[in-house]
Amino acid sequence: MKNNVEIITDEDEKKIKKEKELYSGYNEKKKSGILPYIFIVILLLIILGGLLFLIFKTDVFKNKNNKDTSSQKEKITLKHSKTSEVKSDGVYITDVSDIVDEVMPSIVSITSKTIIDSGRFGPYYYGGLYKSEGAGSGIIVSESDKEIYILTNNHVVKETDELSVSFIDGTSAEGKIKGVSDRKDIAIVSVEKSKLDTKTLEEIKIATLGSSDELKVGNGIIAIGNALGYGQSVTTGVVSALNRELTTSESSQDMIQIDAAINGGNSGGALLNSKGEVVGINTAKYSSNSLSSSASIEGMGFAIPISDVEDIIEKLINGEEDDSELYLGVEGYMTNGSYISAYNLPTGFYISSIVKDSNASSSDLEIGNIITKIDGKEVDEFNDIRKVLDKKEKGDSVTLTVKYVKGNEYKEREVTIKLEK
Repeated sequence: MKNNVEIITDEDEKKIKKEKELYSGYNEKKKSGILPYIFIVILLLIILGGLLFLIFKTDVFKNKNNKDTSSQKEKITLKHSKTSEVKSDGVYITDVSDIVDEVMPSIVSITSKTIIDSGRFGPYYYGGLYKSEGAGSGIIVSESDKEIYILTNNHVVKETDELSVSFIDGTSAEGKIKGVSDRKDIAIVSVEKSKLDTKTLEEIKIATLGSSDELKVGNGIIAIGNALGYGQSVTTGVVSALNRELTTSESSQDMIQIDAAINGGNSGGALLNSKGEVVGINTAKYSSNSLSSSASIEGMGFAIPISDVEDIIEKLINGEEDDSELYLGVEGYMTNGSYISAYNLPTGFYISSIVKDSNASSSDLEIGNIITKIDGKEVDEFNDIRKVLDKKEKGDSVTLTVKYVKGNEYKEREVTIKLEK
């Protein structure tokens, strides 16, 4: 077995040494050329790191002050208005003492007495006459040299035999009916000044009338009246509704609905706005089954709008009649009465007579005709006719649907009549 041995000569050692020297110099030169680049790279990295740090820090700061909407909902706030900026005369009234002090001298209590014949089996076993007493309210609306004029409801004074009016100082005097309007349920009572002493005349005031046409639902109101005959009392509330159609046994008209307490004795009293002006005449309230002064339903009172009756009030004060009421020019009765219904007549208003020289007398209407509709509305009671007429003006016409006998049956036709006073 041979061993291969390489012999290195002196010349070879010199050559190797030279190569080492050349390689070492190359490396040193190479190292010295790379160092600047390394420095630049490191510097760039430092700058980049600083920028990233600043960006990250800023983002964190923002997140601390602005929550992420993706994880938490934005808070919703309510929009509020300053009360002083709301333009309204009808904020809910709480302290009305100043208004009441100013207006109370214009309000009166009215006590009525009616003579009743009890008959043989009346409240007194042996019969006889007795006086029935009622209570109401009134508003002093005008005066003359000799009289004071008080506005009230017609149903307060209707068919009474005696009237006593009590003023702010407790003084009472006899009152007399000056004029009435059945259609609008208002009346004027007069009191002679000669029956009042100087002190009373100095204390009483004439009420200021406002405009009910300017009322809005929600306006604050004040009601003053002789509730239950105990003397003047004050209640407050708001206008609940306007133009509420209210039908009573006497009439049908649009009224102001209020939530202020109204009780027996309040009828004829004043409904005031927040300025202390009379905007209505307290008239009625609802009961559980009808209009009544002893009701189980609360918060539904009604007042006659003062603007609807101002012209009539002036006429009554001046001794004139309410000539605004319109008539058909016929007389008769409803066919659904307890006795008449036995004859199986069509339901409606039976014409028993026609007023001479009236528009009805020159029309196709005849005695015995039955009015079953007026302007297309069924006539089930007389108030159905009255409600239509109350909304008409002089010169307007109505179309009557009437039934008449022909042979053994009723036929139907329409008749148009121009209304008259």
